[in-house]
Amino acid sequence: MKVDLLIQDVQVFNSYFKKFIKGNVAVLDGRFFYIGERNTETFEAAEIVDGQGRYMIPGLVDIHLHIESTMVTPETFSYGLIQNGVTTIVPEPHEMANVFGIEGIKEMIRASRDCVVDMLYAIPSSVPATSMETTGGSVEIADMDELLRSEEIICLGEIMNYVDIIKDPDCKTNRILEHIRKTYPKLVIEGHVPKLLDLDLHRVIYAGVDSDHTHQTREGMEARIAAGMFLEIQEKSMTDEVMDYLIKEDVSEHFCFVTDDVMTDSLVNRGHLNHIVKKAIQMGMQPERAIYASTFTPARRMNMTDRGAIAPGKIADFLLLSDLHELKIERVYKNGKKAYDAREEYRQVVKEKQFPAHFYESIKLSPLTEQDFHVAVDVPDNRYPCRVMLVQNGSTFTEDHRGIAEVREGKLLWEESPYGLIAVFERYGKNGNRGYGLISGDTIKRGAVATSYSHDNHNLLVVGHNPHDMMVAANEVIRNQGGFYVVEDGKVIASLHLPVGGILTEEPLEKTAKEVEQLRRAMESLGYNHYNPIMSISTHSLPVSPALKLTDLGLIDVNEGKIVPLLLM
Repeated sequence: MKVDLLIQDVQVFNSYFKKFIKGNVAVLDGRFFYIGERNTETFEAAEIVDGQGRYMIPGLVDIHLHIESTMVTPETFSYGLIQNGVTTIVPEPHEMANVFGIEGIKEMIRASRDCVVDMLYAIPSSVPATSMETTGGSVEIADMDELLRSEEIICLGEIMNYVDIIKDPDCKTNRILEHIRKTYPKLVIEGHVPKLLDLDLHRVIYAGVDSDHTHQTREGMEARIAAGMFLEIQEKSMTDEVMDYLIKEDVSEHFCFVTDDVMTDSLVNRGHLNHIVKKAIQMGMQPERAIYASTFTPARRMNMTDRGAIAPGKIADFLLLSDLHELKIERVYKNGKKAYDAREEYRQVVKEKQFPAHFYESIKLSPLTEQDFHVAVDVPDNRYPCRVMLVQNGSTFTEDHRGIAEVREGKLLWEESPYGLIAVFERYGKNGNRGYGLISGDTIKRGAVATSYSHDNHNLLVVGHNPHDMMVAANEVIRNQGGFYVVEDGKVIASLHLPVGGILTEEPLEKTAKEVEQLRRAMESLGYNHYNPIMSISTHSLPVSPALKLTDLGLIDVNEGKIVPLLLM
């Protein structure tokens, strides 16, 4: 009996029993053909691999992530993923969609077609995430219909504007949900519902949103599972409380592990979904259950019945591990062919100009001056209560803090206050909007940081403690058509060039990882005290992430879903 590949003497993970069974595995035409104890003389194999008792598990499946969070192209991302055993992902390109609309989505899909890793896309459902920001593009119902006709789409990406679902029956988000449920009743709908409980949670589920990947608590998990919701656990939710619940309770069918956002240096130095699986094991979860939650349940959630398990007819994506508890990967196979071997040199082939020319000319802003960081307010001279965005280590959420700010001669004296200034400038050439706020907490204490990588609108975001440094940082972003720039005493001390839409680089993965690490250290040297300062600052403009954020339209009370004033009169 002829087969393409025969792997002898391996401990095969059986997803249906959630246990390892010793045997041999035959692969034919890129799919598993036989798994069992039958004598290998039964098969005439083109290639034979001696498993030497190694553990064989399915390729890892990550169903919720954003390639743009790693700030590299799909091909570069694939190069990093395959080394970490991830063979299938469901990316949602809502960052690129916020910059370029449906064209951005199509170009990301096009750039993914020749990748080793399978990339089955989610349609960004919330572009823009709210009506309280200006974006370069939008995704409307007609765009969704076009994508579902012309592209390989596997789900509707995370519904982010949960406030409007609850409060505004006629909002765009509810119209999208109604259309999808009516026209594409089998399409999976993903969700983003932080902190919701009881009636509000049930209203969102009733609208069609039946998963959540945001920061979890034990109470929140129980409420979601009880209501039929599927949980996607990312690393920031892996607290002792959450893991204790997942380990002790019989909820294997109701959750999976996902990464959501992984910075480039973390991908190179720690890994990807494999890092989360390894961490789960180290926190006490049985390896079999951690593997199940990163292969079988995510595949089943997305109706990918052709993968996520080692069984006849399934796509032959698999890993060979030398150490189960450490999840030490020796080889990765994709469609039955070796894609990565830890013993062999693995080099990235770098491609340039993978996107249309105008993707490299997306920032339509003239150079700024120090005057642009003077905040004019039309109120009498006095000291006023004010809102302050309070940054907190451990979360990308911020607090709506109360402080005191002085106004003199129509100007906010923010430099004389204990706070820094945060500013957002609309960068698409649409309206010239700008928003200002005060910031404190675990953020920088001096200098300035500017970036075009600011979720989800990706307008120019600047945080700083003096107008000169803020001007220098902002103008570096404008001059270079995108990036991250950290400035102290008028000098750039770290930078990351992001020329593709102001959010991606085409540089090699390892080079980008080093620059990201230098960027992180530079921000920390200015006093940023956060487990991920880059992700923290880039979400200061995300008006669906509690509690106080800033867009080009002004300060946003996220929980109330409205624009609020800086000064409290």
